[in-house]
Amino acid sequence: MAQEVTDATFKEEVLSSDLPVLVDFWAPWCGPCRMVGPIVDEIAQEQADKLKVVKLNTDDNLETASAYGITSIPALYVFKGGEVAKTIIGARPKPALEQELAEFIG
Repeated sequence: MAQEVTDATFKEEVLSSDLPVLVDFWAPWCGPCRMVGPIVDEIAQEQADKLKVVKLNTDDNLETASAYGITSIPALYVFKGGEVAKTIIGARPKPALEQELAEFIG
């Protein structure tokens, strides 16, 4: 299951992580976010040794969401070494998402 992060924990949990981190920027009212959420949780379990997976509620954490210019959700960002390494906007089926993440989980 993906771990929840907040404005307060984002730097420590994401930017300082040794592993690449997939951040699911989402909000409770977002239908596509609810569709992709369980897929993100599955990837979190299956790839735990290669990829850290976290979720950030954009409604509750405006500081981080605006710092990364999140205007469309779901937005999945991969951070590596504290930098954005990949951006995936919109919901995807699991095989497509795994393909997008192949360079980090392969």
